[in-house]
Amino acid sequence: MRVLFSSGLLLTAVAWAQTMSIEEYKPKSTLVVPAHLKPRAKFAFVDVHGHPRGLFAPDRIDQLVKEMDALNMGAMVDLDGRWGDALKRNVDLARSKYPDRFVVFCNLDYAGIDDPKWSAKAAAQLEKDVKNGAAGLKIYKNLGMDVRDSKGRVPVDDPRLDPVWDMAAKLKIPVLIHTADPAPFWQPQDSHNERWLELKEMPGRKRSPEKYPPWETIIAEQHRMFKKHPKTTYINAHLGWYGNNLGELGRLMDEMPNMYTEIGAVLAELGRQPRFAKQWFIRYQNRVLFGKDTYAPSEYPYYFRVLETADEYFDYYRRRHAFWQMYGLDLPDEVLKKLYYKNALRIIPALNSKAFPQ
Repeated sequence: MRVLFSSGLLLTAVAWAQTMSIEEYKPKSTLVVPAHLKPRAKFAFVDVHGHPRGLFAPDRIDQLVKEMDALNMGAMVDLDGRWGDALKRNVDLARSKYPDRFVVFCNLDYAGIDDPKWSAKAAAQLEKDVKNGAAGLKIYKNLGMDVRDSKGRVPVDDPRLDPVWDMAAKLKIPVLIHTADPAPFWQPQDSHNERWLELKEMPGRKRSPEKYPPWETIIAEQHRMFKKHPKTTYINAHLGWYGNNLGELGRLMDEMPNMYTEIGAVLAELGRQPRFAKQWFIRYQNRVLFGKDTYAPSEYPYYFRVLETADEYFDYYRRRHAFWQMYGLDLPDEVLKKLYYKNALRIIPALNSKAFPQ
């Protein structure tokens, strides 16, 4: 019990309860239901949304692989490969000791985008990076938000990027793209905003209209780009920020057959709608990949429990993402296999298929 003193009088717990903040309110559920903890995935999986920088060091990589083995992670995609010489060094580092456990995606360098020759140079650099071992291209959210040229913000569907997307199609590599952020970051930070706590804890995530265009504008640019390049395979990160509206996400996937998606950092959206989410996963089972985003071994089991079990009303690992409880989707084995590794093996050819069930 927290003890407070006012005018020499001891305030009781009842009095404190009247002034307790939402951050302090952390109720322990009294619900008793079956629980099936999942420290290890049922099938080997590929984490297509990895950021393991620093974990490849000689004194760290053995421990990393032990942690992956414990989770049943067959392979991780490193999305932070960079480009040019740095990309080659990162590929060599990732392959140095465990060549079948990691693949590396390269990134774009937007420096000099005003130069009329930039598009051709960027496409040529992508081709060179793939020859040097890059397995795909990762586009960060700065495109559409913070990348600027001499005239201002560079939109996601800027035509100067067309040769890059065309080169990705020619090379048959996927483009994993993170565009914008959750829509509530653009909405008023008031009592109706589901991400209020996150914005209070991390105020830098608030997207002000003085600095950024509307969320709808940025997302529409992304979708126009997908449609303009139907031969390019895109992996729309974080369920394309439509985890709270899977019906609309499904409509978009029907409209854009070259768009895949992944579930990194949006587990909380799925765990609060288990029945509809299960139906959605079954329908789009060939188009969804497993991703985690931030590497933290203790957090993966929450994903396994939501995806694999029918458990009810259990905690999520990060309160600022979800003040609600999770429910399991209990996905069929064949859907799990596609989510965990089959879809990734199909669209990321550099992965070693021999490391996974045939």
